Formats: sequence, structure tokens, C-alpha cells
Amino acid sequence: MASLLLGSAGLLAAAAYLHRHNSAAATTTTTHLHFYMHDAYTGPHPTAMRVVSGRSLLTSPASSDETTPSSSPPRKFGDIVVLNNALTEGPDAGSTRVGTAQGFAVRVSELGVVSDLSMHMVLEAGEHRGSSVTVKGRIDMDAGKRESVVIGGTGQFRFARGYMVSRDYDYSLATGGVVEIDIYLQH
Repeated sequence: MASLLLGSAGLLAAAAYLHRHNSAAATTTTTHLHFYMHDAYTGPHPTAMRVVSGRSLLTSPASSDETTPSSSPPRKFGDIVVLNNALTEGPDAGSTRVGTAQGFAVRVSELGVVSDLSMHMVLEAGEHRGSSVTVKGRIDMDAGKRESVVIGGTGQFRFARGYMVSRDYDYSLATGGVVEIDIYLQH
């Protein structure tokens, strides 16, 4: 009798899971977000800042002068950079602000400028106001297009999955600039 009750409970649990899973699949929405991220390393109000300085692989430790900013390459292996960048509708700094990109990047490659990026894009305007999307990925600055995975979201994007494509719009490794971002979501 106990095994019959246990088996019945297991079947009920499986049926509830399948019903919930099939209901979620039937209501999946696809959303495309497009905006520009303004990343400034210099100027009176930088929005991206190196908080841990790695080591340059281009110079020997004896010849490196870490006290002089101009002698330091713009990116070094082991650097950790934090971000608090504006997201706008268009590429101009005066364009309508739609949100903020907050996160960090760790320089992970000894060759080239490659980072492990973890970033939250908090939407502050429009129909998705109050929602956010979180991405994680390998960013290779030498690539024309960079793809990262959407690992989740909040608000309207709860349980989101998808990918982000980013590309330089007008960007310099030394000072920052503008990055164009497209996000394709299923939620």
C-alpha cells in the first residue's frame, strides 16, 4: 500500500511539473533590445574604471613604470574594470537615456585584449522600465562582433534566456567610447 501511495505521489509531481513546463513554453515572448553603451575611462566623470591593475606582458617588470599612467598600456592581463555606463537610444551622448549598464570585466588573456564580462543592464525608460537583463561572456576586443549569453533577468525579463551581440561604434582602448548592443531574448 505504501509503495502504491509513493508511486501515485511521484506521478502527480511529474504531471504538475510537465503542466507547468508546457504552460511556460506556450507563453514564450521574443524581444529584441537595441541601444548604445557609453564607456568613458577618462574625463571629469569616468563611467568605467580600472580598480585592479594587472601586469603588462609587453614590458619586463624592471622596465615598467606603474606610477606614470601614460607609460601603462590601456589594458593588461589581470586588470579588473568596473562599469557604470549609460545606455542610450542613439550613439550620441545627448541621445535619450534608456538605462544603465553595471558590472565588471576581468582581462583574462595574455595575448590580445580579451575579458570575462559580467554585466547587468537596468532599463530605466520605455515599456521595459524597471526590468533588467544580465549577460556573461568572453569579450574579444579584436573581434568585429562579440557575442555573450543572457543568463537571466528581472521584471518583465524574469527567466530570460538569449544572447547579446556587441560591436564598437566609436571606441578606443585608451579612453573608451560607444559600443552598439543588440540583445535577443526569450522570456
